[in-house]
Amino acid sequence: MEIGVTMFPTHTSIGVVELGRAAEDLGFESLWFPEHTNIPVSRATPYPAGGELPEEYRQILDPFTALAAVAAVTERIGLGTGICLVPQRDPIVTAKEVATVDLLSGGRFLFGIGAGWNHEEMRQHGTDPATRFALMRERVLAMKALWTEDEAAFEGEYVRVERTWQWPKPVQDPHPPVLVGGTGPGVLDRVLDYGDGWIPTGWRDTEGMTRRIEELRARAADAGRDHVPVTVFGAPPKPEALEELVAAGVDRAVLWLPPVPADEALPRLRRHSEHVGRF
Repeated sequence: MEIGVTMFPTHTSIGVVELGRAAEDLGFESLWFPEHTNIPVSRATPYPAGGELPEEYRQILDPFTALAAVAAVTERIGLGTGICLVPQRDPIVTAKEVATVDLLSGGRFLFGIGAGWNHEEMRQHGTDPATRFALMRERVLAMKALWTEDEAAFEGEYVRVERTWQWPKPVQDPHPPVLVGGTGPGVLDRVLDYGDGWIPTGWRDTEGMTRRIEELRARAADAGRDHVPVTVFGAPPKPEALEELVAAGVDRAVLWLPPVPADEALPRLRRHSEHVGRF
């Protein structure tokens, strides 16, 4: 099992360049940045984890710009969005950003995606929360066409791309892996429909999550697909918890790093790195 790390990068946290260099030097397999373009002042949608929304949600940097900066100073570490809110994004612009970061990094980009939870945020982007999953599907399919076709086109219920040219194409063939986030009842359907992997968040119910991984792998095999990787976000940084993930068939555990300055972040990162290579 690979070990990655994620953090909400902000203007007060450790700089992304310093973090990326340190994470690669310490042997982490991947570095992930989340996305929220903005947080509406209206807080009608409750924070999924309960309580007040953490301050870093309001301050987070753009993940593609931050990952491009990290790509310029690293050579090996994977660079992922964890997660990119596809229903709130133009698919043509996003396809170009994905391909550009993949090119600049030499094929190290990991496209973690999700439909989001903040209904007010979605509506400010013109997205209806009730149709966000169908919209995400069509936007991903449109991006795949842009990545793989010289003259790309897509026609759906929510997305229409007339014949067009777009370069660069991604380095990875046929495109960077699309890793679908979420733990809801329909997430495995989405993974198997248009994803290349699954990103569940947290690990509170080992038995239940193990059953879902087994279901995912069985359904993939029935569909003639190869191994579908599972990346667990927010994995507990404890050996016994990580051993459970290995036993459940998890391919990658991503550990949280708080958005704190370098003098606090680097010691925590070094402690997290004690798990690298052990699993």
